[in-house]
Amino acid sequence: MRSDDLYSLPLGLPVPVDDGACDHLPGRPWPVLRLPSTSGGTVALAEVDTDWQVLYLYPRTGQPDRDPPGGVRRWDAIPGSRGCTPQACAYRDLHAELRDLGCRIFGISTQDTDYQREAAGRLHLPFPLLSDGGLELTHALRLPTFEVAGMTLLKRLTLIGRRERIERCFYPVFPPDADAGNVLRYIHDRVHGENQ
Repeated sequence: MRSDDLYSLPLGLPVPVDDGACDHLPGRPWPVLRLPSTSGGTVALAEVDTDWQVLYLYPRTGQPDRDPPGGVRRWDAIPGSRGCTPQACAYRDLHAELRDLGCRIFGISTQDTDYQREAAGRLHLPFPLLSDGGLELTHALRLPTFEVAGMTLLKRLTLIGRRERIERCFYPVFPPDADAGNVLRYIHDRVHGENQ
C-alpha cells in the first residue's frame, strides 16, 4: 500500500514557477499525429470535431498499491509533480459541464496505454487518456519535461484549443485540482461573451 493519500494534495507542496517553456504554444496548430487511447485505437488531435479541445498534460498517475518513483518525499519535492489523480478526478466531475460547452477532453502523459487504462477505469473517467510514450507530441510542440527514475515525464500544463489551433496554455498548473474549474470558467466566459 502507499504511504500517503493518492486522492488528496498534502499541504506545503512546492509551487512551480513559470519558466517560459510554454510561451511559444498559443497560436500553434495541433500537430498531425495519432496517439494511443485508453478508449481503444488512436486519436488524431488535428482532426478536431468540436469548437473546443482541452488537453491536460500531467506527469503520471499514481497507483494505490505503490509509492511514486523515488518515494513520496522525493516525488512531492518536485514542483508540480504531485496531484495527477486529484486533477483527473476534477475533470471527471466537471466533464458534463465542459461537454455542454462543446469541449472534448483528453488527459495526456508519457505512460503507456495499459498503465493509463488502469487509472481511467479505477477513477471512472468519462474521457480517454492518451499516451505520448514515444514523445511524439512532446517533440512536435516542444513541451517541457523532467526526468525522474529514468523516466521522461511531462510538466503539468493544460492546452485549450479552438478548432485547429491552440488558443491558450495554462502553465504552470497549480494546484492541480483547481485546473478543471479554471478551464471551465475560461471557456464559459469565451462562449458566453461571444453570444452576447
